[in-house]
Amino acid sequence: QVQLVESGGALVQPGGSLRLSCAASGTIASIYTMNWYRQAPGKQRELVATIGSSGGTNYAESVKGRFTITSDNAKNTVYLQMINMKPEDTAVYYCNLRYDTYNIWGQGTQVTVSS
Repeated sequence: QVQLVESGGALVQPGGSLRLSCAASGTIASIYTMNWYRQAPGKQRELVATIGSSGGTNYAESVKGRFTITSDNAKNTVYLQMINMKPEDTAVYYCNLRYDTYNIWGQGTQVTVSS
């Protein structure tokens, strides 16, 4: 069973930058989708960014131009680079892997944007 471990969450000031990492252990299918979700207190979990095994990406409108999702297949790791961060980016960020019939979640990492 593949496991996901997120890291990189922290307290950052508005306008600052942060990079999250999601490391996958185990063997992943050649066709997959890796996603970053986030959930703020009292709100539903929302999809932030997606990267497919072919390299294609998609972003929520609220983060376009500020967040970038990339993958390092040699390291089985996906990254979420965040710049020009805003207080409304404060949330627990979750990594999600989907392939075949599997839908795997990480434990989440807290990101807080505050002065």
